[in-house]
Amino acid sequence: MNSIQAGLTDAIKDAMRAKDTVALTALRALKSAFLVMETAPGAAGGIAETEAVAVVRKQIKQREDSIVQFEQAGRTELADKEKAEIAVLERFLPKALSAEEIEALVSAALAETGATTKAQMGAVMKLVSERAAGQADGKTLSQAVMSRLS
Repeated sequence: MNSIQAGLTDAIKDAMRAKDTVALTALRALKSAFLVMETAPGAAGGIAETEAVAVVRKQIKQREDSIVQFEQAGRTELADKEKAEIAVLERFLPKALSAEEIEALVSAALAETGATTKAQMGAVMKLVSERAAGQADGKTLSQAVMSRLS
């Protein structure tokens, strides 16, 4: 069991004691996502820390997509609930990299790969994503790389 999953169990207990239904909903959904991943065919039975971060990010992304849908439909109360769930889930992500740290990662990856055009972006993104190790989302990394390639 990785540290995210261990912290999740405690957070669920705390949310139950506090009768925080929004947090409880988000935490149970995250626990369910972990269980699905662990029991998937071909799974080794455990989840590595990087995989756990990816699961948390996926749960956040799903809620962000829902927020867009709810706001377009004029359902601000549902959008607010999703935003509250995102705040709960973000506690399980590692400390985010600063803009300067992301720029340093991108610069190092560009120097290492020798990439200069957008056609070479895949190699740079692979390297940057590995080194960011879940501390920045793909969209942020992609934008930083795109801004440096011609």
